[in-house]
Amino acid sequence: MPPKVTYQQDHEPGSLSLNEAGIEDLFIQKLRDLKYTDRPDIHDRASLEKNFREKFEALNRVRLTDAEFARLLEEIVTPDVFTAAKTLRQINAFTRDDGTPLNYTLVNIKDWCKNTFEVVNQLRINTAYSHHRYDILLLINGVPCVQIELKTLGIHPRRAMEQIVDYKNDPGNGYTKTLLCFLQLFIVSNRDSTYYFANNNARHFSFNQDERFLPIYQFADEANKKITHLDDFAATFLVKCTLGHTISRYMVLIQSEQKLLMMRPYQKQPARLTRRASACV
Repeated sequence: MPPKVTYQQDHEPGSLSLNEAGIEDLFIQKLRDLKYTDRPDIHDRASLEKNFREKFEALNRVRLTDAEFARLLEEIVTPDVFTAAKTLRQINAFTRDDGTPLNYTLVNIKDWCKNTFEVVNQLRINTAYSHHRYDILLLINGVPCVQIELKTLGIHPRRAMEQIVDYKNDPGNGYTKTLLCFLQLFIVSNRDSTYYFANNNARHFSFNQDERFLPIYQFADEANKKITHLDDFAATFLVKCTLGHTISRYMVLIQSEQKLLMMRPYQKQPARLTRRASACV
């Protein structure tokens, strides 16, 4: 059985009656306040890829032909979460149409704080077998790195976790066929309760026999008090530089298991960059 949830009073009067669209609007405004660039023009696969191309070319100081960009996408998009995670964090090689080599990165791996941070909502991804819509995506240099799924207060965030698992199990889904393969982190919330967990390949990304999803975390402050409200979570965990450090420094790639591991906050150093402790649910 999932853990019992105790709801606290929400931050805004009347927020108990907020629907998912209202919660989403308030959260996007919170991200704007944190200096994320809102990109309502990115609403489908084509616009996502166009934005990624612009960021890629600016970062690597190169202009690709349409044929080269199509081939680049073919090379980097993979159903293997672990392979995508490595590609995101390292210098990669690409051969241009004229045979010259291009060493590139997808993001500024020397200083993640210097990347662009954008927010996209209600992105629709259609593939041959899958038609999905994603509540909110956070893009780092045009790469979708974080997915946030929101529910209303009366619905446990576990429903959003189940939805993500179902999406990933759908044949031909966007996680395996598009730039969404680079997602590193999932966040689910009903505004009152907020959880986060790492992306992984199927054998490390499912409910166990007790119908619990592992490992899931809730953030906490230095006094080990949980930060569960979505706005408070965003104000600490989703600060642009902090998010960059979380993905680049505090997610561990375990080669022997081909697995992404999200470090607990108390394991992060130096402590002043993050908060302490949170328990696995």
